This record gives sequence, structure tokens and C-alpha cells, in this order.
Amino acid sequence: MRSWSRPSDQDSPKRAEMRGRLPIVPPTGPSVPSVIEGLSTVEVRWILPGQLDAAVAGWFGRFPAGLDSREDIYLMHPFLRGLSVKIRAGQLLEVKQYHGSPGILDAAGRARGRIESWRKWSFPFGSLGLDGAGSAGWTVVHKRRWMSRFRMADGRLMADFAERSTGSECGVELTEVRSDGETWWSLGFEATGPADSLRSTLEGGAALMFAQAPPGDVELDMSHCQSYIEWLSRRPVTRVPETTGLRLDAST
Repeated sequence: MRSWSRPSDQDSPKRAEMRGRLPIVPPTGPSVPSVIEGLSTVEVRWILPGQLDAAVAGWFGRFPAGLDSREDIYLMHPFLRGLSVKIRAGQLLEVKQYHGSPGILDAAGRARGRIESWRKWSFPFGSLGLDGAGSAGWTVVHKRRWMSRFRMADGRLMADFAERSTGSECGVELTEVRSDGETWWSLGFEATGPADSLRSTLEGGAALMFAQAPPGDVELDMSHCQSYIEWLSRRPVTRVPETTGLRLDAST
């Protein structure tokens, strides 16, 4: 698998333009989330090659969004069928188990993708140490993402940007992704809350986002619909650079 390059410290003109179009609000809440025990979600994601266009950012920016940048490290070898294992932002060890697809999301003909059901566990993660042998089989993903949420209030979904709550909500993220000198971008939806309302919450969030068609020739179709772990599994394998210093520290 290819190694992932770190984004430049200076914004490109397109990125600066996008930042001006989005109503950026600083994320709230603690920097290290608490343990998430067996959280059930339904999700749909599209990952497309190329630079995130300013017009797409403006379309997403109809709703308030928090901005963050982080580095996630995914376990790719050994390949664990039905599981996604990653170190999230160097703070949480996250394990997701795939529970199949409950169907297809078709948002007014403007987006079509496979809905995936997952169960997720997150644990506080300890320090990283230098161990070159221990870094083989992992790959780094650099993400810069804008995050909005649609929360259930008074019987309908309302746009917000705060941290995840315990009620029904649909998180929507627009993400720049860097990979080995290549540029990608992703649009993803994740519904959480009571199990019997997950799909309707996801569909409600998608209906609000796609009430206005995406700009230009953006193709949010089945050919681009995939989870991060599925996308990474299709790419050439390489090791994490030793400078990352990846090692699970049993002292936590």
C-alpha cells in the first residue's frame, strides 16, 4: 500500500477559496472522546479522485460546519474481513464490524449508494513508540474535513455542528484526502441513535443535503460508493514510514 503524504502547511488558492465559502465553526467538546461501547451506525460514503472543487464546498456550506484535520492509521495487513481497525487521530483505537447492507440510498436521483450497517467500539489509545517492525501492515490517511450534523428536534431534523449527541442524528462530512502525492475527496453520511430509526435518519439527512443538486458533473453513484477500508484495500500495499513511530503501547 502506498504511503500517505502530509498536506502542505500552506493552503492552496482553491483551498483558501473553499474556506471562505464554508461557514466554519470551531469544534466543541473535549479533545479526547470518551469510550464508545458498541455504537450501531448506518453509513454511506463516496470517495472520488481529484481536488475538492470550490463549488462542491460552497454547496456543502449551505449548512454550518466544524473543521478539523487529523491523521488516521488503518490496519491493512493482516486483512481482517468484515472489520475496520484504525488509530483515530493518535488518540483512539477504533474497531468497526460490518453487519451487511440494509439496502440502497437513492437521494432524488442526485446520489445513489450502498448503505452499510456497522457496529463500532472506541478505546482511549496510549503513546506511540518507535518500532519499525511494528509499523508494517498499517497505512496513514491524512484528512481535512468539514462536519455538519442533522439532529432530531421537535420531530424533524435540524442542522447543527456540535459534537455527537445520544439522540437520533445524521453526521455529514466533506473531506479532503491526501495519498502518496495524489488528491482525493469524500462525502459521507453516518446515522446514529435508536436502532429502529437509523435508516430513516440517514435518509432524512440525505434528503436535506440533496434538496439542492450537487454542482457540475459530480458523480455520486455506485461506482464511487465505498468505505475507507474498502477503498484502501484496492490500493498497492506499503508500510507506514518508520518516522511515524507506530506501535501499540500496552501500558495504557
